[in-house]
Amino acid sequence: MLVARIGSEIDEVAEFIRHDGGTAESIVLDITDLRAAAKLIGALEPFHVLVNNAGTNRPATFLDVTIEDFDCLVYLNLRAAFFVTQSVVLGMVKHGIRGSIINISSDMGLVGGPNRTVYCATKHGMEGMTKAMAIDLGGYGIRINTICPTFIETPLARSFLAKEEVRTWVLSRIKLGRIGRVEDLMGAVVFLASDASSLMTGSAMVVDGGWAAD
Repeated sequence: MLVARIGSEIDEVAEFIRHDGGTAESIVLDITDLRAAAKLIGALEPFHVLVNNAGTNRPATFLDVTIEDFDCLVYLNLRAAFFVTQSVVLGMVKHGIRGSIINISSDMGLVGGPNRTVYCATKHGMEGMTKAMAIDLGGYGIRINTICPTFIETPLARSFLAKEEVRTWVLSRIKLGRIGRVEDLMGAVVFLASDASSLMTGSAMVVDGGWAAD
């Protein structure tokens, strides 16, 4: 099941999955509307795997951060991920499902970065809540881990990475010398969703080309 605020992108992905022999459904939903998200999740069959991938950033120096920017990032990157996970886990626990939660975090959940005080706060928060959730959920056999990517070539990051000085800075930090691709994260997601990671919880998988190595 694919969920996003804009239907066109997930409709295309759902159709690709169906064409490839799988089953898929797409739902338009703003997950910052916590009541709507909880109502939807509660009405569905319980999940075995959740990938919390919704997130955004509004780069600004600390002195220029507005209350609106702060609330936007915290509400989507942290608050929504927390309560969507809670709604999904309630279904898992009710039906005795030993599932897997995968939170898409960031290198910026492990280190700091310029013009990213709020983004770093939300991703460090995601790392902390993931560890604490792992303690609370271990007895139910529910695993929860994060994936910490470096900069990935996505529509959200494209305009930012198009700035020459930014791209130069990013590449100077990535030891393998290239910007990440969505495909670079696929193996990590499949691993954490599968029984191959059955003894792994409360951990961070760092897929960053060596950014956080120093």
